[in-house]
Amino acid sequence: MSTDGPPARSRASSFAGRARRLVTDPVGTVQRWRARTARLRRFEAGTMTWAIKISAPDDASAARWGDMAFAADLAEALSAAGQNVRIDRLGAPAQAPADVTLVLRGLHRIAPEPASINLLWVISHPDDVADEEIALPWDRVFVASDSYARSASWGAEPLLQASSPRRFQPGPPDPDLREEVVFVGTTRGVERPVIRDAIAAGAKVAIYGHNWEEFVDSFYIRADHLEFARVPAAYRSAGIVLNDHWEDMRAHGFVSNRLFDAAFVGARIISDRVPGAEEVFGGLVQSYTTRQELEALLRGEGWPSESERLALTRRVRERHSFDARARTLIAAARAAAITARRR
Repeated sequence: MSTDGPPARSRASSFAGRARRLVTDPVGTVQRWRARTARLRRFEAGTMTWAIKISAPDDASAARWGDMAFAADLAEALSAAGQNVRIDRLGAPAQAPADVTLVLRGLHRIAPEPASINLLWVISHPDDVADEEIALPWDRVFVASDSYARSASWGAEPLLQASSPRRFQPGPPDPDLREEVVFVGTTRGVERPVIRDAIAAGAKVAIYGHNWEEFVDSFYIRADHLEFARVPAAYRSAGIVLNDHWEDMRAHGFVSNRLFDAAFVGARIISDRVPGAEEVFGGLVQSYTTRQELEALLRGEGWPSESERLALTRRVRERHSFDARARTLIAAARAAAITARRR
C-alpha cells in the first residue's frame, strides 16, 4: 500500500504553518529557527547543553536531599557521554535556557522551558502529578515504574531509577561503618514500619538520619546525617540494608533509589513489597509479611548463595546504571531535536 499521500499532506501542512508564523511573528520565528538549527548542529556534533531541574531548594539543606545525589550522579553520566550539564535547584536564579531541560519530578511541580527540548522524568510521588501537568508541552514523559507506565492513559514511557557504578561499587567493608543492620534516611515525620518491625524483631539497627529521636531509642541512632560519599561504604559494610517506600510509590511500583544503590554494592536488602522489585533485583531484595519471616531473614535464612548474589549484582549493575539511563535520555533528546527542526 502506498504511503506517499499522508506524508505529502503533512509536509504541506507543516510548511503552511511555518509560513503563517513567519508572517505573524517574523522576528520570533527566525530566532526560534536559528536556535533549533544551532541546537541540532550541536547535537550532531555530539554535545548538547542540559539543565537538570530538581525539587531540592537552593540552600545548604540541598545536601540532605536524595534528589541532589540522584541529579549529581545522572549529571556525571551525561557528562561522561559528552554532554554539558548543570543542575538547577528550586528557587535558584534563572539562567539561559539549555538545549535540553530535564525535570526530575519529585516533591514539586516544575514547568517546562519554552526555548528547550523538554523531558519529564517522574521519579517519585506519582499521586501528586496531575493530568494538567502532563498536558504541558513536554517532548517526552518518562516514569520510574513499569506498571505505572502501562496503566497511564497519557503515553508515559518506563524509565526506572538507577545508581552510579562509579560511586556504588562492591568492595571490602569499612571497619568504622560495620553494622549488622543499617538504615540511611529520615523519618519523614512518621514511624517507618520497616524500622519498627526490625527493632521489634531484635535487630540492632544502626540509623543515619535526622529527627529519629521521637520514634526510636537513642541507642539505634548513629548520626543525624551520613554524607553521600560515605553511603556506599555503609551499604557494603552492613550485614543487611533496610528500605521502604512512600505509600503511593509502593502502590504504583516506583522502585526506590535506595534499592539500586544497595544492590550495586551487592548488599542484602530487606524492603516492603513493591511491584517490579523481584524482576529487577531477584533475591538481592527480600520482603516479609509476618514477623516470623522477618526474623528468619535477619538470621540469614532465605538469601541467595554467594555465587548467586554476585551474579545478580552484575546483572543489576549492567542494566540499571545512570550510564544506561543517560543513553536513553540522550537518544530521546536527539529525536525531539530532529522533530522540532522539521516543524
